[in-house]
Amino acid sequence: MSIKHNILASYVSQIYTTLIGIAMVPMYVRYMGVEAYGLVGFFAMAQAWFQLLDMGLTPTMARETARYGGGAGEAADLRLLLRSLEFVFVAVGIVGGAAMLLGSQLIATHWLKVQKLPVMEVQHSVMLMAGVVSLRWMCGLYRGAITGFERLVWLSGFNSTIASARFILVIPFFIYVGTTPTLFFGYQLALAAVELAVLLARTYQLMPHVNILQQSNGPWGPLRRTLRFSLTIAFTSSIWVMVTQVDKLLLSTLLPLAEYAYFTLAVVAAGGVMLISIPVSNALMPRMANLEASRSEVELYQLYHHATQIVSVIAIPTCFVLAFFSVTVLWAWTGDLTAATNAAPILRLYAIGNGLLVLAAFPYYLQYAKGELRMHVIGNILFAVILIPALLISTTHYGGFGAACTWVAVNAFSFLIWVPLVHRRFLKGLHWQWLKGDIFQVAVFSLLSILPFYIFLPRPETRGAAIIALMGVGAIVISAGALGSPLMRQALLRKVRKTPFKP
Repeated sequence: MSIKHNILASYVSQIYTTLIGIAMVPMYVRYMGVEAYGLVGFFAMAQAWFQLLDMGLTPTMARETARYGGGAGEAADLRLLLRSLEFVFVAVGIVGGAAMLLGSQLIATHWLKVQKLPVMEVQHSVMLMAGVVSLRWMCGLYRGAITGFERLVWLSGFNSTIASARFILVIPFFIYVGTTPTLFFGYQLALAAVELAVLLARTYQLMPHVNILQQSNGPWGPLRRTLRFSLTIAFTSSIWVMVTQVDKLLLSTLLPLAEYAYFTLAVVAAGGVMLISIPVSNALMPRMANLEASRSEVELYQLYHHATQIVSVIAIPTCFVLAFFSVTVLWAWTGDLTAATNAAPILRLYAIGNGLLVLAAFPYYLQYAKGELRMHVIGNILFAVILIPALLISTTHYGGFGAACTWVAVNAFSFLIWVPLVHRRFLKGLHWQWLKGDIFQVAVFSLLSILPFYIFLPRPETRGAAIIALMGVGAIVISAGALGSPLMRQALLRKVRKTPFKP
């Protein structure tokens, strides 16, 4: 499967999943209530923190599968690696889920600031969350294997199906069954079980069929060979979870559950910028690992530049629209002007910070492909050392707005200072080519196209008009950003030259 098809399929799936996830939030609030939606925000955060237990094993599975596809591995070793990782995932999933289950009463009575919901309802919801989080986390292993095989078209279709069941089909469930948090999380638990079963079956369908019982190095041999890479990924992933989730963790206990729900609305909207990079990274990382294994350096760096431009053309305009029209975006989404006005400053800053984070992630893809993660480890440590203490201070004194200011400041530091050092490690002159050719022109074209709308466009009077205006502005800014991309300009010129003139 070509990388273009993989990226396209991943983008379609990611855009669809993101859009319905965002679009259905007001419905969740309407049927469940604001405070109950705060539990959904807490659930999303708990799911992210559960990734600390991954220990770098999912990326290792994806990378080794991709290397096998590039001719750098043995079929029996790959099967043994999967078998070993399954044992680890099941064991850790049980332990992690049990810990959350046992702590459900403490979370309901002491951690969360519940005001209206019954405490027992909250506790039972947390208990169900434990099961959902464990099952979805184990799905990551099989998603990693399928990604490594570059079967992203199938995976994208499956992800879209699961997202439809998770976000859309739950509305009839609310109408005909009930809207309590326990019923909601019970529904999600059943869906997570189905998701895990399908992913497991698909992974074993793709795996090479070999006899692994006669391997002399034992079931843990392949895992031991990749242990250094896995532990490096585990360490950096743990730091990543901490630096991206510590603000949400702190605010979940500092803010009343209803106010935490409004903070979650702003963060979810800003998260759309980060989700834009996921389809490209899903397709890019295994292909880059494959090219590195086959010693195709020129193609690897060419792919790196092209992928950066693709992400920039979508991420930068999206970031600008969310930052410049934050009130309009939130009002069009929720219909609550008061909540939109209060959450807009948080959305504006988180959108900018996430945009910087998406672009600063590209050097990691290069390090991942080459298997050299030393600088990634150092960078993550520095990021955490600066960010976590700053967040502890800012969230305690200034709440969500303080967290947003800290987030954008630290990400700007990482993008401007650390990314050039990483690029210099691999290829002289790479950073300037990457910054000027792949990012800067896109950013300038996007900014120049959005400023007139920000200055002269009047605020829409209805939500329908706001949605139409945002779609129009977004389309224009993305088109302008595409004109700033050398890759997109060349594609447009080729298409124009092939199109016959018709008088």
